[in-house]
Formats: sequence, C-alpha cells, structure tokens
Amino acid sequence: MNGLHLIADLHACRCVPALLLDTSALEAYCVGACQRHGLTVVGRLFHAFRDAAGLPAGVTGTVVLAESHLAIHTWPEVGGVTLDVYVCNFSDDNSSKARALFAEVIEHFDPASRQCTSVERGRLAPAR
Repeated sequence: MNGLHLIADLHACRCVPALLLDTSALEAYCVGACQRHGLTVVGRLFHAFRDAAGLPAGVTGTVVLAESHLAIHTWPEVGGVTLDVYVCNFSDDNSSKARALFAEVIEHFDPASRQCTSVERGRLAPAR
C-alpha cells in the first residue's frame, strides 16, 4: 500500500483564466495529462461553482486512477489552484509517473509562486 502523495498550492496562476473556470476544459486537460503519463483513468467527477450572482466561481475535480487519484480545486478570484497527485506503488513503482504528472500540471497553470510537499505514504512499520 505504499505510495507517493504530492501536494501543491499554486498562487497567482498566469494561465488562461478560462482554465480556472471552465469545467469541461479542466476535466479534459486533467484526464489527458493522467493518460499522457501512463496512469489508468477509471473515473472522474468535476463540479463548477457559482457565486451569489450566478457567475462561474471555480471548479473542483477528481480523476480516479487505478493507481489512486488526481484532485484539483481552482480559486479564480485569487488565481489559485490546489493540487493533489497520489499514486500507489503496490505492483509497480509509479512515483516517476506521479512526479511527471505533477510537474506538467504545475507548469500548465504557470503560478508566480508555489508551495509543494511530497509525502511517502503507507510504509509498513518493521516487525518487532
């Protein structure tokens, strides 16, 4: 059950603004990026938010992978994105695929600044 969890907060993204608002475009991009990096898409769910005036106000989405998931949330009012890429390394080491996907998505949003965290997950404790 060991895996790699990559987490990013992207600030002041300089991408095309529609990418932070267009649910269909964001979904197509995320699914395509996962596939380009050799990960197996088994499901997806993307939801558009609206502000009090009914105008687009961000998107949250998840691509479910056989290897685990990509989750993304956009904050267009501040040009922000939060990103999670988690892959399990049960039968294969998918860490390089996760790192490549993570790097591509970050580059795609072109943030002025970012905070990234990498967590090794699920390492079993040694037997006593």
